[in-house]
Amino acid sequence: MAAAAGPPELSSAVSRCVRPHNIVPRLQQGRYTGHGPTRVSQIPDSLLRERDKIAKWNGIPHLVQKLYENSQPNNDDLLLCQGILKEIAPLLSMEAMAFVTEDGKGAQESKFPNTHIFDIFGGVDLLVEILMRPTLAPQKKKQKMSEDLIKDCLSILYNTCICTDGVTKRLSERNDFVLFLFTLMTNKKTFLQTATLIEDILGVKKEMIQLEDIPNLTNLVASFDQQQLANFCRILSVTISELDTGNDDKHTLLAKNAEQKKAAGPSRAEINQVTLLNIPGFIERLCKLATRKVSETAGTSNFLQELEEWYTWLDNALVLDALMHMATEETDQSSSTESADESVLAASQLRSRLPQSMKIMHEIMYKVEVLYVLCVLLMGRQRNQVHKMLAEFCLIPGLNNLFDKLIWRKHSNNHVLHGQNQICDCSPEISLKIQFLRLLQSFSDHHENKYLLLNSQELNELSLISLRANIPEVEAVVNTDRSLICDGKKGLLTRLLQVMKKEPVESSFRFWQARAVESFLRGVTSYADQMFLLKRGLLEHILFCIIDSECKSRDVLQSYFDLLGELMKFNIDAFRRFNKYVNTEEKFQIFLNQINSSLVDSNMLVRCIVLSLDRFESQTDAVKVAEVISQCCLLSYMSHVENQLSFLFRLINIIQVQTLTQENVSCLNTSLVILMLARRKGKLPFYLNALRGKELSEKYPGFLLNNFHNLLRFWQEHYLNKDKDSTCLENSSCIHFSYWKETVSLLLHPDQTAPCAIISYIDKAYMSVDKDFSED
Repeated sequence: MAAAAGPPELSSAVSRCVRPHNIVPRLQQGRYTGHGPTRVSQIPDSLLRERDKIAKWNGIPHLVQKLYENSQPNNDDLLLCQGILKEIAPLLSMEAMAFVTEDGKGAQESKFPNTHIFDIFGGVDLLVEILMRPTLAPQKKKQKMSEDLIKDCLSILYNTCICTDGVTKRLSERNDFVLFLFTLMTNKKTFLQTATLIEDILGVKKEMIQLEDIPNLTNLVASFDQQQLANFCRILSVTISELDTGNDDKHTLLAKNAEQKKAAGPSRAEINQVTLLNIPGFIERLCKLATRKVSETAGTSNFLQELEEWYTWLDNALVLDALMHMATEETDQSSSTESADESVLAASQLRSRLPQSMKIMHEIMYKVEVLYVLCVLLMGRQRNQVHKMLAEFCLIPGLNNLFDKLIWRKHSNNHVLHGQNQICDCSPEISLKIQFLRLLQSFSDHHENKYLLLNSQELNELSLISLRANIPEVEAVVNTDRSLICDGKKGLLTRLLQVMKKEPVESSFRFWQARAVESFLRGVTSYADQMFLLKRGLLEHILFCIIDSECKSRDVLQSYFDLLGELMKFNIDAFRRFNKYVNTEEKFQIFLNQINSSLVDSNMLVRCIVLSLDRFESQTDAVKVAEVISQCCLLSYMSHVENQLSFLFRLINIIQVQTLTQENVSCLNTSLVILMLARRKGKLPFYLNALRGKELSEKYPGFLLNNFHNLLRFWQEHYLNKDKDSTCLENSSCIHFSYWKETVSLLLHPDQTAPCAIISYIDKAYMSVDKDFSED
């Protein structure tokens, strides 16, 4: 007795045009065109059963049809619906488990037929309808759905998403459903399933959601316990990070500038960051999560090994939460027949069944998510507001107390470097270290709060260095609130230096460590900061890695060159130390080879040497300076004009406007520094003429100077509208930005008789200075 659920005339029409062998194609056609059947209720049950026997659909279409019939507003037997879902769930969960364990990439119909059939016959759309129906019904007629029914719907939706192409994307296009899901997170028993599904949907959503559209967001966040808040950070990370297109062309400064011109006002990610900061107590709770200590018991000496083994099959912190949740539920069920004391004891025993290493891993993964969110907020437009909060809530001293016990318990195996928004498949322990180092980098970069990374004794040491050098004490050091700094025998910066020196030669962590330490030195050059690090052997360590270990990683080398540049800039003691370490011609040649192997990576160090040489030469004690320059191989090498010209030629030659990125634009600025210093000495025409001569000798007349002219035109467009970038240029070079602008204007002067104009050194036959940036 198989009756169609739709109107009789429609069912008979469908039965005439839908044959058993073409049901699936017709459903697919109906979904995309709107013509023909679009859901299982429009197909006679007899046809479904006939085709099911042949195609081996495991009765899924029939179950979906029953679910449809029993979930309609006039016949909503939710208890019966739940029973049907219990039949469907195992058929789909088996495929989902296979997908996860076999690392299935690219869901295929042939590999996961059950989830595919469930979706084709309208199962996904039906579950969305069932979940959202209470929001559509009048207040008085709302029928409360059981938590188990909601959990089953969410689990089936998730399993279908991961096994069937296009389902997640389709759900992401329903903004009403995405926002509705957040309302389900208020229930602790459905939180995990909801959070997992939201995370997957937002990961493919084309347009970022706006957090302010989430109903009662402030109350929602306030309702979360600390575990839920940490998992919520996984979702937040998608909403506050700028979308990464994955297209290298979009990463060029030319493309970014064009996008900024099109954009009207702040991006959605920036708006979402503001929304989060306006939630009372949000940052304070994140700081508490980030610095929460892990309760440890004996017998966890093999922690790291266990950690790696568990991670091979545990996907994320939500899985661990599910295990803890199961333990809690079992306790809840038994609590009705036990006394309060017995219930507490049972809960403790259940939780103790989980390996201790899993509990630690659980905490580590929480901290990864929280640190990521804090790091993104630190890099946003509200940076100063975030800085003030992180300092007030003692994030840095809290992390300092966790450093040895959790963050850097042991040196990890090597890993592959990832960009800020790239998907990371590292183990939780490695991810924690990376996020920790990124946070330190963002926290210290060009901000006076960097001194919170020190303890009281180390701050006193900075003051003493300034006193002995007879220079004014750094104002930020004097103004640092000592109630907010690190406690204990060592500050966080010192601990970082210690692990940095012990890091294996081949470790990619060297990149992140060097970046974090370099950020402490960035900004206006501080002699005291430099000497603090020099006294701890940092310069010798860097030179050992560059020269003696002959580091091959371009990323690590770049970070070391940048750090070395900040460490040595304008510091004559640092150059003496350099010369003491690089005490043979062989060592010096290895060092030069490393610099010359990639100027994109080493140009910041070249800039530091040129600037320092100019500073030393202008000092009053000419005899002392001349002695240092003659004795320091590095300064002596750079004092030869032909060597500066060689660097200048190559710096201009390796970049073009179309290929400029945030990574290589420093080459343009370094070439400008060389020419600005030449201008100060009245030698700018000489340098330009030398570039022209180099062009002719290379048999490419006009190529270099035309390219440089275009680069400088772009420089004006890029920097004259960016306050932050111009401030960074001024701070890093100690050259007023007005002098940068004047020099560029001189070089771009249209008068072909002007001695400092690039156009004066290009023959008319080879001139193409008016070429549009967008042209190849």
